[in-house]
Amino acid sequence: MDRTRICLLPERGVLALGGPEARAFLQGLITNDMEAVDSTHAIYAALLTPQGKFLFDFFIVQAGEEFLLDCEAGRLADLARRLGFYRLRAKVTIRDASAEYAVAAAPGPEGLAGFIPDALPGTTRAQDGGVLFADPRLAAMGARLLLPPAALDKYEKAPTEDYHRLRIQLGLAEGAGDIAVEKYFLLEANFEELNGVDFKKGCYVGQELVSRMKHRGVVRKRILPVTVDGPCPRPGTPIMAAGREVGLLHSSQGTRALAFLRLSALAPGAPALQSGDAILTPALPAWLNLAFPETENDQD
Repeated sequence: MDRTRICLLPERGVLALGGPEARAFLQGLITNDMEAVDSTHAIYAALLTPQGKFLFDFFIVQAGEEFLLDCEAGRLADLARRLGFYRLRAKVTIRDASAEYAVAAAPGPEGLAGFIPDALPGTTRAQDGGVLFADPRLAAMGARLLLPPAALDKYEKAPTEDYHRLRIQLGLAEGAGDIAVEKYFLLEANFEELNGVDFKKGCYVGQELVSRMKHRGVVRKRILPVTVDGPCPRPGTPIMAAGREVGLLHSSQGTRALAFLRLSALAPGAPALQSGDAILTPALPAWLNLAFPETENDQD
């Protein structure tokens, strides 16, 4: 057995897109640049509403003549239907490839070193009938594997919770559990800092609003990691500051959680944050450089 420890991610599925127009089809829809995807490089991206609100996030790798989308298994059929809505007469095939590829992660720098030493985020290579790649969001997240299920048997397994514990500690939102569908804007989920959006690629669904927020600097809310002192509330519990709702709690592991917060609630001198019976303390990640907006304009 290979001693590199991996976390199976059964909550993830794989959607395969093929056909001669698959690259151009995705290029006109998603937030990142499909021209960057080849057998050596993967990307992280999202599909938005025309109003710039979040719908789906996914990783994209190339495997032979197809593009594989590592996405939420529970929403894979919805993603396929949404892509099919845009397909029209494009020469593109869309199919569920989850039976052919299982998704796993080797979290942390040690996981990355076990598969692709010294790799930059997104670095990809073929392995065991599938692909493995350095997490395109952040090198500290480690490596991801899209392999035939039998190919994962040789690896020592770690609990799935190890992956999510690191993800939450680093402040990485993932999927509809952390990024409210049709409610949160892309930059509120830190896609710019996590290599999930390309501002030079041209048009895609929702691009106008994303660009406007970028150039006007009007991101007033963010998904951020927090430490939890007390019993951790359920996801969706409001976060309060001096009697005012300033955010919502999302995923948690132990004493760490992700929270959607107004940035004004983090400014110096702001009142303490509370959710349920727990006190929350923001733990801003090193990769995120925040500027705090003025409170008087923070009513949207």
